[in-house]
Amino acid sequence: MMKKILNIRGQRGAAAVEFAILLPVLVLLLFGTIEFGLLLFNKQVITNASREGARAGIVSKTPRLPFSTGDPTKDSITKIVGDYCLGNLVTFGAPNVPIVTCSSTGQEFGDDLTVTVSYNYGFLVLGNLGFGDIALQARTVMKYD
Repeated sequence: MMKKILNIRGQRGAAAVEFAILLPVLVLLLFGTIEFGLLLFNKQVITNASREGARAGIVSKTPRLPFSTGDPTKDSITKIVGDYCLGNLVTFGAPNVPIVTCSSTGQEFGDDLTVTVSYNYGFLVLGNLGFGDIALQARTVMKYD
């Protein structure tokens, strides 16, 4: 009976030490999961932004629409993409500005309009552990109708 009491007293605090050893690993896994989830969310946002810009570019060219503004300009497409990104990207601290490039093979029926959005995602917690910025890119090609 005396040996059991001594054995229990020898284990006092073992759970606290084990928890203290595992806590940094658990916190790193938690923040890593959150930050990679935000990375994937931001990837989806710039993909949607490139689609919005390309769609606005091909629709504004269509003469049968009453709100047609004539030829789409790269500035108007860039503004649409920038506004979409500004309203939807999740960033911590100073947001990186996405880089938008537009190219077109022409503006006739069947010609391509390409909108490419590039964005550097910076990690918040994982950035302090050696993870640098990750370059995200989305490219959308639509045909003029």
